[in-house]
Amino acid sequence: MHTVTDAAPSLTADIGHRERRYLIQMGIRTLCLVLAVVVDHPVRWVFAVGAIVLPYFAVIFANGGREPSNVPDMSAFEAPESPQNEIPRHRREIGS
Repeated sequence: MHTVTDAAPSLTADIGHRERRYLIQMGIRTLCLVLAVVVDHPVRWVFAVGAIVLPYFAVIFANGGREPSNVPDMSAFEAPESPQNEIPRHRREIGS
């Protein structure tokens, strides 16, 4: 049995979610890039790696498509009962 709350989010909502996530990741990447230039400490290399690697993951997640939110539970599936009775095997076939 399915209910309205089991429905997947709309395509517009899904695209909006992926766009927001991409913009947040690009904001973090920009911050890493600025900190890699400004900071004069060995930790600058961590910021540099973040600025180089984050765009790859941001694009992969943004283009990943719709994410399955609710996987239907098949445990409640019941096979329909056959409306006909099975013919017993002990009966002889009538020849013509």
